[in-house]
Amino acid sequence: MLKKTWVIAATVLFSSALVTAPATAADTVARPCPQLRLSAGWYGGNAGKIQRVIDERGRCGGHRGARPVAVFDWDNTVVKNDTSDQTIFWMLRHDKVLQPRGADWRTTSRYMTDAGANALHDACGTDVKPGAPLPTSRNVRCADELLSVRKNAKTTAGAEVFDGTHNHRYMEASYAWVAQLNAGYRPSEVRAIAAAARLDALRAPIGATQRVGSHTETAWIRYYPQIKDLIRTLGKAGFETWVVSASPRETAEVWAAGVGVPPSRTIGITSLTTNGRFNGHLAGCGGIADGEDAIMPYIDGKRCFINKTVLGIEGAAQLDQAPEARRQALAGGDATTDITMLGDATGVRIALNRNKDELMCRAYDNADGKWAVNPMFIQPLPALARTYPCSTAAYENADGSHAPVRRADGTVIPDQRDTVHG
Repeated sequence: MLKKTWVIAATVLFSSALVTAPATAADTVARPCPQLRLSAGWYGGNAGKIQRVIDERGRCGGHRGARPVAVFDWDNTVVKNDTSDQTIFWMLRHDKVLQPRGADWRTTSRYMTDAGANALHDACGTDVKPGAPLPTSRNVRCADELLSVRKNAKTTAGAEVFDGTHNHRYMEASYAWVAQLNAGYRPSEVRAIAAAARLDALRAPIGATQRVGSHTETAWIRYYPQIKDLIRTLGKAGFETWVVSASPRETAEVWAAGVGVPPSRTIGITSLTTNGRFNGHLAGCGGIADGEDAIMPYIDGKRCFINKTVLGIEGAAQLDQAPEARRQALAGGDATTDITMLGDATGVRIALNRNKDELMCRAYDNADGKWAVNPMFIQPLPALARTYPCSTAAYENADGSHAPVRRADGTVIPDQRDTVHG
């Protein structure tokens, strides 16, 4: 009996010691963080730089508190080629662009010039009633005019389609117009169009082309295996991964599902509805009201919608840089539209090289050592023959003019050579 009592007492004391013993650093490590499977596809030491952030910030490594955030642009960042382009191409080839209200193209954008509206009116005519599909598969002139707006923001005769009065750090009128062109459709119908265009683009062989109006256009898109692997690894490491695109939200949602990012974590141009149908106006952010059509996920607008949707910041403060502890740990992008979102990342900033001036100026300058420049994983560009004009004209001001690119301390970034390429 005495022996039994001693055993019980010893067991209680031992158990108590286990419960009350102070935690060590080793105790906080849950398990090794998952590793990138396709690390060999990354340039130089980029995979190691990315893996260190995963190891340090991932919940797999014992990190406590809110889940770390990663944000990715979509077109030419997660996939090769542009999903909005392919959606517009598909719409033009399948008669899915609707005649605007009153056959007046000014209703499709508050920034549209008379020259742009008149060119579209003349090319597409008034025979089709408002809200009905234009026969762009047969009316080559109409298809060409619409295509010119999408690709060049100019008429086929070379006139400017948008007046440039918008804030060029908050939005790009020609990008917004792609979403506004969906006016009259239900969200589910726009997703169905995007899904059909996606299927065709993924089925087309790499290098395939298609006829759109009188033009020959790219017909294919592919997911980058290395980025898909990175997003998978981030998920396993406990990161909350978001897509932040300057494409219509519905298009981004359809494509993002292919890498496991759900609609609830997909940010794109958000169109407003009336009676369940898109009305041609856009959601606001940063104190800019819904329907003012003055901001979208573009340059500083990407920060705004991340702060609003991901971080829950309210009001005008959505346009300000969030406190460091709350910001994304990792970000990936390929163009100047991503520069503010990338700059806000506190761990690593992945820049896929598409020769975009402001982005590459900041990435090559690499003032804080957190940039990871990588050639595109499919059909990377060769070395740029010129230097990036960082010291003179690579920064786009809010009014559309250009200026030197400056570091956070105000000093000017010198011109940069293109050193990471295919």
